[in-house]
Amino acid sequence: MSFDLAQTLKDNEGENFRLHSRFMNPQMARVLKTLGFDRYYTKGEGCYLYDRDGQRYLDLLAGFGVYALGRSHPVIKQALHDAIDADLPNLVQLDCALLSGLLAKALVERSHEGIERVIFANSGAESIEAAIKLSRYATGRKRILYCDHAFHGLTNGALSLNGGREFREGFGPLLPGCEEIRFGDLDALERELRNGDVAAFVVEPIQGKGVNLATGDYWHGVQELCNKHGALFVADEVQTGLGRTGRFFCHEHWDLKPDIITVSKALSGGFVPVGATLCSAKVHDKVFSSMERAVVHSSTFAQNHLAMVAGLATLQTLDEEGIVDHVKVKGQLLMDALSPLVERFELFHEVRGMGYMVGLVFGEPRSLGLRARWKMMEAARKGLFSQLIVVPLFHRHRILTQVAGDNMNVIKLLFPLVAGDEEIEYFVQSFTDVLEDAHKNSSLMVEFGKTLVKSAMRRDGD
Repeated sequence: MSFDLAQTLKDNEGENFRLHSRFMNPQMARVLKTLGFDRYYTKGEGCYLYDRDGQRYLDLLAGFGVYALGRSHPVIKQALHDAIDADLPNLVQLDCALLSGLLAKALVERSHEGIERVIFANSGAESIEAAIKLSRYATGRKRILYCDHAFHGLTNGALSLNGGREFREGFGPLLPGCEEIRFGDLDALERELRNGDVAAFVVEPIQGKGVNLATGDYWHGVQELCNKHGALFVADEVQTGLGRTGRFFCHEHWDLKPDIITVSKALSGGFVPVGATLCSAKVHDKVFSSMERAVVHSSTFAQNHLAMVAGLATLQTLDEEGIVDHVKVKGQLLMDALSPLVERFELFHEVRGMGYMVGLVFGEPRSLGLRARWKMMEAARKGLFSQLIVVPLFHRHRILTQVAGDNMNVIKLLFPLVAGDEEIEYFVQSFTDVLEDAHKNSSLMVEFGKTLVKSAMRRDGD
């Protein structure tokens, strides 16, 4: 007798929301049903998802960025099949495994010359946990600085660096010594650093929550101030790294040299959980300073062969398919196609980002009628207008997008890095269609209301 995956899926087709409601997170199931996002997807390929009715959806979430190479990339799939078939001696633990050494070497070679060591993890949050530990021990200091609106993960240490109150509420006390400053404010950073007790400044090159950017002058100032005051500069590249912004690492846009870099998401092509903390030998060797301290930080599954193989195959594919240069060109094409819509539609205020990490920003319109509808929606719930764009993009045009954060009118686009002209053109046309309705009349609000009513009736009937 053996496990039959195909039969298991067939026997339980369409049961996903019932199972999640019963055994996992009923509130998430309610949210998705309310928005009408309750689909049973049966296949993922490239930039697209397919449901059981054969409908195709353009996936601009990309698994929150993990599917940089699109879903089911054949090179990564074959590499994983090969690894399983090879019966490799995985997780010996008292061993120095070859594959993890090769992936560490590949990551170091793609980093600036100050990066010499790699510690593997299972997620972005875990890579941040390692960065916190390394920073405190290597500097002998306890304070960690982070920014408002920051998102570095939801484990206890990473949560202590989270700028979103909605994530932190009720989980305290969190790690002591973690203090928030305003993103893009050099004066605030200098005030804290001059005390001489800051271990590290942990920051995203582009903030995921809101797709917020800072100037080149700010980043050069961050580098200079951290060096001057002996604090480590930690670049959280979990979402921005591995080509997402048109450079391998986002910090390369400003020629920065962080002391620590965290990566995850795109590293395994979306197949296997993996993360890594990259750092200088100086930082690493202060922590792992003797044979007695060889095991002061580790993670059981961190160097598992499937993750390492997926990582190696992903990096090779990024190189061979010219993905980083592709994103640089197509990301600019996307920005150029979206920018004229800011002048055309008064509810659409800004398009910002780099490469295939883009924020669509909405705001209060000038005309009286539109302004009244805007204020009515904002009074009902701050950030509601962006949902009025996300929902019809999904229902009308079968495009999966997300609001960039709680209580904000920003939609975030994370195109798979393999997306091309077809996907860009389809999104721009669909987005234009939804914006036109938002400006003409109240039909978009009616459509959104109908979606909520239908979803509520279906939910109540479950």
